[in-house]
Amino acid sequence: MTKPLHIAVTGAAGQISYALIFRLIAGDLLGPDQPIVLRLLDVPDAVGAMKGIVMELVDCASPLLDDVVITSAPEQAFRDADLAFLVGARPRT
Repeated sequence: MTKPLHIAVTGAAGQISYALIFRLIAGDLLGPDQPIVLRLLDVPDAVGAMKGIVMELVDCASPLLDDVVITSAPEQAFRDADLAFLVGARPRT
C-alpha cells in the first residue's frame, strides 16, 4: 500500500475548508489510491467544531482517510506535512 501523505488544512472549521476536506478524502485531488492523514488547524475556539467535522469524516468511512489530527498549534499541523492548504476567511460578526 502507498504511504499516506500528510495534508495540513488551516481554517479547518470554516465553510471553505469543510468543502475542501470532503473532496480530499474522496480522492478528487490525489486519486483513488493515495491514502491521506489530515491535520486540521484552527483557532482554539474552533476545536469543538473540528471535533464535529472529524465525526462526520469517520461516518464517511473513506478508505483513503488514514488518520485525522485536530490542533490549534501550527507547529503540530505543519510538521512533516507533504501538502498544506492555507485557507483563510474573515470571521462572521
